[in-house]
Amino acid sequence: MEAVLTAAVALLDEGGKPALTFRALATRLGTGVGSIYWYVAGKDELFDRATDHVIGEVLTAVRALPGSDDPIADLRAMAVTLFDAIMDRPWLAAYFMRNTDVQGNSLRLYEEIGRQTLRLDLTPRQRFHAASAVLGVVVGTAADLGMELPQEVLDGQVDRDQFLERFAETWRGLDAAEFPFVTAIADEFAGHDDRDQFLAALDLTLAGLRLQAGA
Repeated sequence: MEAVLTAAVALLDEGGKPALTFRALATRLGTGVGSIYWYVAGKDELFDRATDHVIGEVLTAVRALPGSDDPIADLRAMAVTLFDAIMDRPWLAAYFMRNTDVQGNSLRLYEEIGRQTLRLDLTPRQRFHAASAVLGVVVGTAADLGMELPQEVLDGQVDRDQFLERFAETWRGLDAAEFPFVTAIADEFAGHDDRDQFLAALDLTLAGLRLQAGA
């Protein structure tokens, strides 16, 4: 199983979801397609187990974090660790916690994140919503940033900054009375850093949690 999952993750890293087929996996392993069914029942289970294989590494990294007397700071460190892992492997976002019957490591990571809320003065519903909100910011932002780049950027016709500047220039020329927000943030959009934008969203979420918990 370890060899199957290692090869599956390698294919996903190289070409995303389309690259992981039973035929490609069998070729990578130097075996027949039929032999893979000894380990997984089908493609859905293969994706779930490959995801959980990688999340096992994230879980190890999260458990190695030093920890502090501030549960919200610890929650932030865990969230950033997961975000960076998904940014390194954008395909993870689609499968993380999709099936916790198979994804034991994903469930354990969810538990580690949720345990931080046990250190706060919250109701069970508030704890559930807090963990869900943090994961929503992490996985949702990573999934959005991991989307395939526009073809002209992939082709090298323009770089990322040039691509964003094109839209920013259009926004600057809009009627400020009709689009007061868009015209006001056009310059910020043009040169924004994706990771900084994620951290800002995460910090806003955690600031709300801190207020709710009276921490």
